Amino acid sequence: MHKIFGINEGGEYVHRKGAYLIPVKDDRIGIVRTPKGYFLLGGGIDNGETDTLCIMRECMEEIGYSVLIKKKICSAESYVKHPVIGYFHPIQTYYLGELVEQKQAPMESDHKLIWMDYDSIRGRMFLEMQNWALEQSWNSAGD
Repeated sequence: MHKIFGINEGGEYVHRKGAYLIPVKDDRIGIVRTPKGYFLLGGGIDNGETDTLCIMRECMEEIGYSVLIKKKICSAESYVKHPVIGYFHPIQTYYLGELVEQKQAPMESDHKLIWMDYDSIRGRMFLEMQNWALEQSWNSAGD
């Protein structure tokens, strides 16, 4: 399943692919709290990276954990006007998985891993597309 958020206004967009993990444990979802708000674990794909390598790197940087990626859930893209970048087009793919083991201290000190039940986090993610992805993952978690 794929969903598009926003409208392409025809500007010179900066396109950025990203990959994200939605870890579930004991009916709770692992997310990252930052000073800006709540986000899924993951980020932009570096040159030459696969989705899997991106998620592994980002989870190590953000929370210091190794991960197990189980299955692709969905993808989404958004057309937004970013205050710094300008016309921004993030394209994100989301995977269900697990956090395996904390291997190191997080490299990003403002990222805090928290576990929340779905009803507590539903609709509270910083990005609308990540709210949607979270809903898709929760609905497919039992599949």
